[in-house]
Amino acid sequence: MKHIGFDDIDKMEQRARAHLINSLSGFKSANLVATISEDGHSNVAIISSCFHLGASPALMGMVIRPDSVPRDTLSNIEQIGCYTINHVSANIYRQAHQTSARYAAEVSEFEKVGLSAEFVAGIEAPFVAQSQLKFSLELREIMPLAINGTILVIGEITHIMVDESGLKDDGYIDIEALESVAVSGLDSYHQTQRLARLSYAKPDKALVTLPIDA
Repeated sequence: MKHIGFDDIDKMEQRARAHLINSLSGFKSANLVATISEDGHSNVAIISSCFHLGASPALMGMVIRPDSVPRDTLSNIEQIGCYTINHVSANIYRQAHQTSARYAAEVSEFEKVGLSAEFVAGIEAPFVAQSQLKFSLELREIMPLAINGTILVIGEITHIMVDESGLKDDGYIDIEALESVAVSGLDSYHQTQRLARLSYAKPDKALVTLPIDA
């Protein structure tokens, strides 16, 4: 077992440290966040820091890196107040990864990487047409984090679009059926294999394996 101490981390080359620390949190969801600017330029960027904040109200958070350099996603969200989160599936992970390149604000990543913007009536921001699970959000709060300059963006889910093959009667979404992928570190993409769905845990009741089609 290799022991990497505080001083070792502090002295690491910047890119190696980024790979190491980004890998520690394990598998993360791979999402494409799509936005549009006030002057009509669509933007899409891969973000692996989206997370559930609550079901009632239905809130999602995501962390965006410091805005010391232009961040079109954050700027567009601030301007419009609406954005979409789109699961990355196995057939588009390479295109999704390419969106991390620094294109100019007036350049559409959709066009550059070979993805299609899909607009739905009543929702200002575009969706990624190729995504099998996607949802729109209204901005609720932006919180700068003083500890490292990152930005916490909190949105409320307003519309959900999911392929019917992935939606179960009890509300569970089978992301494996939709071929959603996970990401680890900065650049490693993974397909997953479910172990089981388990019953609600109670102190005096044994766990039961739930049927996937419940």
